[in-house]
Parts: sequence; structure tokens; C-alpha cells
Amino acid sequence: MQNIHLASEEDLYSGYNDYNPSLDPENLDDDASFQQAVKTSHGRRPPMTGRAPGTAARGRLATTMRGRAGMPSSMGRPTTGAVGADGGVARPMTAVRAAGYTSGGNRGASFDPLNQRGPAPPLEVKNEDTPEEKIKQLEKKVNELIEESCFAANRGELNLALEKAKEAGRKERILVRQREQMAANDQINLDLTYSVLFNLANMYEANEMFSEALNTYQVIVKNKMFSNAGRLKVNMGNIYFKQRNYPKAVKFYRMALDQVPNTHKDMRIKIMQNIGVVFVKMGQYSDAITSFEHIMGEKPDFRTSFNLILCYFAIGDRDKMKRSFQRLLQVDLHIDDEDKYLPHPDDQHANMVLEAIKNDTLRQEEKKIKSDMERYVMASAKIIAPAIEQTFAAGYDWCVDCVKSSLYTDLANDLEINKAVMYLKQKDTTQAIETLKGFEKKDSKCASAASTNLSFLYFLQNDYQLADKYAEMAIQADRYNPYAMVNKGNCLFAQGDYEKAREYYQEAGRTDSSCTEALYNLGLTNKKINLLEDALDCFLKLHAILRNSPQVLYHLATLYEMLEDSAQASEWYMQLIGVVTTDPGILARLGEIYDNEGDKSQAFQYHYESYRYFPSNIEIIEWLGAYYIDSQFCEKAIHYFERAAVIQPTQSKWQLMIASCHRRSGNYQQALETYKHIHKKFPENIECLKFLVRLCTDMGLTKDAQDYATKLKKAEKAKEVREQRANSATRRSGSGRGTRSGSAGSDSGRAGSGGSSAGSRSGTRGNRSSSGRLRGLPDTSEPYEQEQEVDASYVDPLGPSMERPKTAARSRDKAEDDFADEELGEDLLPE
Repeated sequence: MQNIHLASEEDLYSGYNDYNPSLDPENLDDDASFQQAVKTSHGRRPPMTGRAPGTAARGRLATTMRGRAGMPSSMGRPTTGAVGADGGVARPMTAVRAAGYTSGGNRGASFDPLNQRGPAPPLEVKNEDTPEEKIKQLEKKVNELIEESCFAANRGELNLALEKAKEAGRKERILVRQREQMAANDQINLDLTYSVLFNLANMYEANEMFSEALNTYQVIVKNKMFSNAGRLKVNMGNIYFKQRNYPKAVKFYRMALDQVPNTHKDMRIKIMQNIGVVFVKMGQYSDAITSFEHIMGEKPDFRTSFNLILCYFAIGDRDKMKRSFQRLLQVDLHIDDEDKYLPHPDDQHANMVLEAIKNDTLRQEEKKIKSDMERYVMASAKIIAPAIEQTFAAGYDWCVDCVKSSLYTDLANDLEINKAVMYLKQKDTTQAIETLKGFEKKDSKCASAASTNLSFLYFLQNDYQLADKYAEMAIQADRYNPYAMVNKGNCLFAQGDYEKAREYYQEAGRTDSSCTEALYNLGLTNKKINLLEDALDCFLKLHAILRNSPQVLYHLATLYEMLEDSAQASEWYMQLIGVVTTDPGILARLGEIYDNEGDKSQAFQYHYESYRYFPSNIEIIEWLGAYYIDSQFCEKAIHYFERAAVIQPTQSKWQLMIASCHRRSGNYQQALETYKHIHKKFPENIECLKFLVRLCTDMGLTKDAQDYATKLKKAEKAKEVREQRANSATRRSGSGRGTRSGSAGSDSGRAGSGGSSAGSRSGTRGNRSSSGRLRGLPDTSEPYEQEQEVDASYVDPLGPSMERPKTAARSRDKAEDDFADEELGEDLLPE
């Protein structure tokens, strides 16, 4: 019995160590049955019997199992395979049917993945012609159009967004009509209709088509089938606010407020803020205060508190201004402590996480909120400080005390510096300096800022020694203060040490690449020491930062002019005129560039524009007069010379030019009257007497000609006496010719000029061309017999015929002697 018992115990564990090579995947290459199955698995397997797989086999298996229900078997465990003919396992019976196997051992079926035995049964094809399928496709198209409209609006393509929104609206109406035709009104997609209308209204508003947007919003609001559509009245109120229709804006905001439930607290607070802002715009500060006070009682924020301070400031309530400022300092920003961003000395993993989140989106948002809060506190202190106390200094002191006792103690020093700035605005430099000097013993950051301001103040007072001293103090307090380095460079620049100043400007630029002052001053320094290419590079970089700065554009134009690149210079001047359209100096410079290039029409256009904006520029007046004389339109030149005579009434040359223009145009009587007027005002003017003698002789006024000839002789003798006295007094050798008193020759030029020409300009402007000089007018520095360009027989005011262009200069060697046919006495001839 003991042996039998041992045998039964061994039977319990029998079979577990049996090895079936058919189940070994590592020896599949040696398995003949598996290799045969692989070779015949693509359709080459012997034909199966007529029984369908999985039917009779499964039935027979079930019958066999039922017949053996009373016998001991292994049915207690799940059957894992079907036994093949050779006793091995053919296929796993638990394989998935999609792979071609069945639970019945896959008997009677073949695995044909490439469908080599014949075509597979066709899949069921969708019938796209059915009405329901068409409606689904149309709904999909409408949704796609709405998405495209939103994406286009996000890219800034507002016109395209509106077109897509309109097209979506058209498609949606077609969809509704098809639903109605199918008598399926209950299947109308209200959400899609709402989305189409809402997107269309938004696109109308974005394109500033406010009437269309209001109509579309009205369609949504009036439709009772849309739930929560009443809150869209906020959007309608916003449109009325943009149109400055404040009463209607308040009306719609209040209607929206009535339809927003109390559970939506944030939404109600935002609508109340809008109502308060509209009341401020309308000047109804009491109603605005009511709205803002309600918000501060529900959910205070710094923007509402700032608006409340402004309202109390508008009505002049000092006590409530103080109370509101204190409430502003108590607003909780809901920002965690900065200590969470401090690194841990022992936790390397935590430091890596902190490094990752140090400047993430949430951290940037926190910084922005804190920066806005500080800006509102500073602005509030600026506003209420002069109003809450008798003096603004006392008001600032009260604000500083409040800030020191709050969470924003760092702003106290900024308020102190701001107080010094207010002293500067009131031109109280002494108090400003005293206030800033109080920061010398404070922390390094405040001391550096105060020293920087002190350095700038002393620099404005031309006290370069103290300015340099405080600039050094600012640099010592904060080695990376770019503005302190700029002030130090300014002091060196004023003292003439350009190379050292250039080094400080470069250091400031390396410390803070956004310091435009350092870059601008570096460009000026390079320009000063004639490093034109480096200066050009500085101003080009500055232009990339400050796109429309007139100073930067001006320096770029002048640098290209100094580099003799007139094309680039004119291009930058054109950009500058686009920014400052009424600057007469820039217009004149651009006119000179075209004049030097020979483009007279463009030069005249810009000179005329310069004259129109600044009609008192003598050089521009002279150029325009010379232009008309060269063009043989002397009558038009008279207007400009009359303007010059009004500006410089003591200069006889302008009167002489007016008379010469009358004479050249053939109006001899008017010329004679003008010369007589000049003679009365300047009786010793020799040129005037010469022309009087000549005109009176030409017109047959013998008696007047003799009288003026006598006066001419006396004037010339008086001139000789003055010259002799001047020569004997000055003892100058080779002077030969003294200054003529009362004559236009005192400041006139050579080369046939009737007055002072434009003369030499700076290196960037060059000399005027021949069209800018006055020709054909009395030369006040030449002897009388050289007045050969005057032709008494001149009749045609438009100039000679086509032998020469109108602007051509008359050659002196072809000039005629105006007195060749006259017999003059010896007493009338010049010396």
C-alpha cells in the first residue's frame, strides 16, 4: 500500500517535464511539418474536403467532448491546440480569426493572405449620392471654412477671414434648406448655425464693419433657440464703445449683466469694469466710482484700484485718494514667493527642474503681472502726490512711507528718484541734486541709479568735472550699468578725448545691447574722428532698432553724402522727408543734391517746398531767383527778391536785383522808378547812379541824366577819399580796393553775381552749380564799363531763340558793349 501511495504521488507531477519538439520555436527549421506548412501556405496546400471549416469539426469536437464527460480527462485546463495527424500540434486553437485560423484547429481552411486563389469579396461601397451623405459632406465643408476663417484672422489676413466666414454662411444656409426639403427640421444643427453666425460677426468687427457686425449679433440674440446668447450683448457693447456711443454701450453692458448668472463671478466683474470705464469716458465719475467700489469689494485687482484712484483724483477727494492708494498696495497678486526659484545646494535634480521652469511661460506671466503692478503704483504716486498734500514733496513723502510699510518696499527708492525727477520738471535743480545725493550711502543699485542721474544733471550744467566724478561713482557701485558708462563717455567726448569715449560707448553696448544711447553716441564719435564706415555701421544697426527715428535717418543720409554716394544719400533723405515732411533744411539739402547732379526740375521742386515751409531762408530765396533768371522768367524772380528785400531792408543788393529784373524784362519805366527809390534810400550807391545815368540817357531824359552823372562823379570821388584813408590807416600792402560804403559790393561775390551767391558750403553740401548763381545782374565789384550783360534793346522776356538753352550761361567773350553807340563825356567814363 505504501508503494501504491508513492506511485499516486508521482502521478500528480507526471507530464510536466515532457518535452514536445513541436512547441519549440527555436527548432522550427528542423520541424518537417512546419516547413511543409510554410511551403504550402500560399495556396499550394492540397485541396481540402468539402466540409466548411469550423462547422462539422466543431460539432464533432463538441460531441466527442460530451461523450467523454464522465471520463477523467484534462478538460479542467483550457485546450491550447489541435492535434494533427502525426500526433503533433498543427495550429494553436486560440489564434485570432483575422489571421486565418479558427478555434477548430483551422481544419479544412487555407491561409491565403495574397488572395492567390481568387478575388476577395468586395467591400461595401458608400453611396455618396444619398441625401444624408450629401448633408454630412456639406456640414464638414462648413466646419472647414470656419476653421480656415479663424486661422486667417490669427495670421492677420482679415479680408480673407471675412470671405471665408461669408462662404461658410452661404454653405450653412444651403444645408438648412436641404434639411427642410427632407422634412428633417428636428435634425438641424443649431450649434453649427451659431458657430457660423458668431464667426461672421467677429470677422465683421475685426474688419471694422460695425453695422454689419451689430446686425449679425442681433440675429443671434433674438433667436430664442440659442442658449446663453444674451451674453453676446457684451460684444455689442464693445462695438458701441469703439464707436464712442457710450450711452448705448452702457445699456448693452447692463443688459448682458442681467443675463449672466451670479455663478459666473469673473464674467460679471469684467462687465462691471467695462461699465466703470464707460462712465469715466462720459465724465460721470460718481457712477464709475460705484462700479469700481463694487469690484473692489468682490474681487480687488490693481487695475480697478488704479481706476478708482483716478476717479477720486478727478473729483478732488484727498482722503479717498489716500485710502485707495493704500488699498492698491494691499492687492494680492496671487504670485508665489520668489524663494521657490532659488537653487538647492544638495539636490541636483531639483536644480535642473528649477532651471527648466525659471523662464517658462508661467514665470514670464508672473513677471509681467508684477511689473504692471509696480508701474501702476508708480503712476498712482505721481498722480496723487501733488494733490494729497500742500506740496508735491510732502505728498511723495507720504507715498514713500506707505510703500515702505507694504510688500513693495523696493519701490520706495524708485519713488525717491522719481521725486528728484519731479524737482527737475519744476526746474528746481538744487532740490533734485540734494534728493539724489541722499542715495550715496544706500545699496549699490540705488546708489548707481542716483549717481547716474547726478552725472547727467552736472553734464547739463556743463560741469564736466563733477559729471565725470559721479559717473565714476555709478560705475563703481554697479559695474554693469550701461547708462553710467554712457555718461562717462559723454564727459570724455566733451573734453575732446574721443578715443577713450569710444571705448566707454563700446563697453556700454556690450553690457546692454539694447542701450540705444550708447550706439548712437558711438556713431557720432566715429563720425567725429572720420571713421565713416564704422559710423555708418552703428547707425544702420540703430535704424534696425529705431525704424523711424529722424536723427538716425539724418545721420545715415549725411554719412552717405560724406562718402560721396549721392544716390544712397538722396534715398535716405527721401525716407527722412517721409518722417518729417515739413523740415525745410532737409528739403533744401535734397534740392542741392539734385542741383549738383544737374537735375534742375527736381532741384527746383525741393527748393520751392523748402521755401514754402520756411520763406525766410535767404539762400533758398536767392537760388529760386537765380533759377527763374536762368530760365528767362525775370518777372517771377522779382517776387523772391522782394521777399529778400523785406527780410534784409538794409541790403541794397536786393533792390538792385529787382530793378535789374524789371530792366531785363523790358519794363524800363518801372526799373527807373526802382532805381530812383534805391537812390533815395542809398544816395551813395555808385551802381545805382550808373544805371540811373544809363536809363535816363536811353529814355531821352537828358537833364536827369546830367544830374545823376554829377552825383555819380561826386560819389566816386568820395569813395576814392575813403579808400585812401583806409589805406593810410591800415597800412596794408596790396589791398588796392577798400570797402565801399553804402554799396552792395560790401558782401557780393565775383563771376557776374548781383549779390552774395550761395558760396561755399560745408564738406557735405559742396558748392552750388551755375544755376544757383545770379547772372545778368549788376556786378557790384567790377568797374562800370564791365557791365556788358545788360542789353537795353532787350524786348522778348522769354529769352533768345533756340541758339542756346534757356538755362545756359552767356559767354562773356561774346558780350556786347551797351554804350558802343553812345557818345559819353570824359567825366562820365569810369576810372
